[in-house]
Amino acid sequence: MYFHSELFITFTGKHMEPIRRKPTERELKLLELLIVGSKMTFPEKWKQSLKVSPMDDGGMGSLYLFVDEENNENRKFVARVSEHQFVDKDGVDVIASLNVDEEGQLFELDVWKADFSELNELPDR
Repeated sequence: MYFHSELFITFTGKHMEPIRRKPTERELKLLELLIVGSKMTFPEKWKQSLKVSPMDDGGMGSLYLFVDEENNENRKFVARVSEHQFVDKDGVDVIASLNVDEEGQLFELDVWKADFSELNELPDR
């Protein structure tokens, strides 16, 4: 799986930059939980420099993760390093996975809801 971060092509054929933003408080809490569970070491400043970009996953909440602004082109999924299961507000099981790229850097927060519906809420713990 490749993610070319330079541009997206919209349905009108226009090129546009991917939307990158700071993660929400709940996204950060979930990422912290997954990082602790991963037994991997990430740079201490990952939270300060982290930007996220929503994935087109039908509203389940998956995010591309960007820690290093200089190295974002042609990144490739290499490994799932941590998972956390929780139940959404509607009672449907959800699995959140932390994925890294070929350099061991944060790559994706992959959120999968068992019925493929939109995620109502990330866990707050």
